[in-house]
Parts: sequence; structure tokens; C-alpha cells
Amino acid sequence: MNSPLKNDLYIRALLRQPTERTPLWLMRQAGRYLPEYRRLRGEAGSFMNLCTNPELACEVTLQPLRRFPLDAAILFSDILTIPDAMGLGLYFNEGEGPKFENVIDSVSDVKQLQRPDPATSLAYVMDAIALIRKELNGDVPLIGFSGSPWTLATYMVEGGSSKTFSKIKNMLYSDPQTTHLLLDKLADSVTDYLNAQIESGAQAVQLFDTWGGVLAPDLFREFSLHYLEKIVAGLNQSHAGQRIPVVLFCKGCNAHLEAQAETGCDGLGLDWTITLSEARARVGDRVALQGNLDPAIMLTNPGVIESQVKEALASFGNGTGHVFNLGHGITPEVDPLHVSVLARSVRQFSPHWH
Repeated sequence: MNSPLKNDLYIRALLRQPTERTPLWLMRQAGRYLPEYRRLRGEAGSFMNLCTNPELACEVTLQPLRRFPLDAAILFSDILTIPDAMGLGLYFNEGEGPKFENVIDSVSDVKQLQRPDPATSLAYVMDAIALIRKELNGDVPLIGFSGSPWTLATYMVEGGSSKTFSKIKNMLYSDPQTTHLLLDKLADSVTDYLNAQIESGAQAVQLFDTWGGVLAPDLFREFSLHYLEKIVAGLNQSHAGQRIPVVLFCKGCNAHLEAQAETGCDGLGLDWTITLSEARARVGDRVALQGNLDPAIMLTNPGVIESQVKEALASFGNGTGHVFNLGHGITPEVDPLHVSVLARSVRQFSPHWH
């Protein structure tokens, strides 16, 4: 039996309910900037060993919460677990991004992809979630997540990270039917995956569309947003008597804020290329806003961090519906003491706006 939440600020903010202060969590809050993570990563032998071992994934998830007064935990995993479960063979070389042993480059490849059963091929994720919930003991909510269909498709077709996205864009333009077939399979799989995470104990879920911003406007709506909307509609947004908020984070997609707000999600993650005040003016109170400090600010000094926190809070203004976060993931070079400064500043200055 999971304990009731002792700190539900994050959930309340996403549901645009009154809060005493602005809640804070950080994308990649568990990771390479923490010496305890680096030690455990070395002992584990590989990144995938960390992800696929529920006890290790639980330990990494909890590490930042022992250091900093954060208002949410986020599952330690990777956005590419679904393609891996589909048989593409995810691996990481030291100092490089993700790669796949098998890539998708034809309609026959797409047709052969099987929809993973989260209870079997992704059971390690569900076991990690259950273990994390037990260890959290209701202190803060646990966020589950997945990559978006479009973002997953870019890695599956490119075989890894890309600067030009030439292969996936070639497929998109020359064979849209096959691209939609792939995205449709991924949307169904992501829906299954997130619903299984909710069933296992995730108290909110986030969809990461890291590469939506590389698409032209009409193509974003057709090949990314359409599938995000489909997933949101298919999620079990109520579990064990609790509402499960859904957040979309589409990096580089400020041109589509209004359309994102119409998907049925509860919150939108923002990168640092738009002010919170402009975003709030455009979407009103339809959704909460999460973000959006430039991660580079974390490399500066305590005075700069404090002033930028004040600026972000003032930009959002009075009222609820703001989750303080970075505009993207925290970088490995950040001094953990700077995260302490950030957390202290948000706690000190945000009550003024509530």
C-alpha cells in the first residue's frame, strides 16, 4: 500500500490549484553532475545496466532527493526503452549518444515491429517504479515518462543521434504512409507504456518531444502533435482515486504552444527561448507551465542563479500553475552546490507570487 503524498505541490500546480509556493524539479536531476551517480555508474559497468536493474534505477532516482529539497522525483530511465523493447538493440558507447544495432529504413522493417508488452519486455521499468514509490514513502510524487513517437522515430530511422535528420526527413517526405505507420505503432506502444507506468505507481507522466522543433510547422502538426494528442486521449488519467497529470515537453516548438495546449494535457514544458509571461499570455489558464531557466545559468555563480530565479518567477507572475524547472536537462559540468542555491532561491522567493 503506497503512502498518501506528504508534499503534493507539484501535482496541485499542474492541476492549477492553489499552492503556497512554486514547486521545483529538474530535468536530468539524477545524473552525471552528481559524484554519487558517477560512482554507481562505474560500478554498474554500463548505462543500460543502471536502467535495467530496478534497484540501481531506484537508487539513482533517489540520489538528488537526498541532497536537494525537490518537489518531485522522476524515474531514472531512458526515452529509448520502447525501441529497445521492439528489438532494435539499444546501446551506448562511452562518451557517445545512444545507438541502435538495427535501424528502420523500409516499410517491411516497420511492419515487422511488434508492439511491446510493458509487463514483460519492459517489466524492469515497472519494477523500478514500484520500488521507488515504496522508498519515497509519499514524500514527493513520482514522475514517469516516455519519448514522443516523432522523437523515438528519429532515433530508430537515423540509428542514433543526428544533426541533420536527413534519413527520417527523407522517409517523411518521400514515403509519408510508412512514416505514419511507424508513428502509429509508436503512439500505441507509448500509450501502453505510460498506462503501465501509472498502474505501477507513477503519479504524473511527461512526454518528451525532444526533436519536434526540427519539423516545419505543418509537418509538426501532422507527424508529431497528432500523435501526442492521440496518446493523451488514451491515457488513464485517474488511478487509485487520484488524478494523473500529463505534461508535454516539445523542445523548440514555441510556435505551437496554443495547439499543444489543446491536446488535453495538463502542463506544457518550455525551453528558454520564450518568456514565461509570453507563454502564459498565449495559453491563458488552459494549462500549467513548466520551466524554463536556461541550463547554462547553472554554470555561473550563486548571485546570477538567484537573480535569474527572481526574474523567472516575476515573468510568470501571480497565481498558480507554474512548476519551476530548467528549459532542458541539467548538464554534467554543473556544481551540485549551484542546485542547492537554485532550490533555496525558489523556496525563498516564490511564496511572494502565491
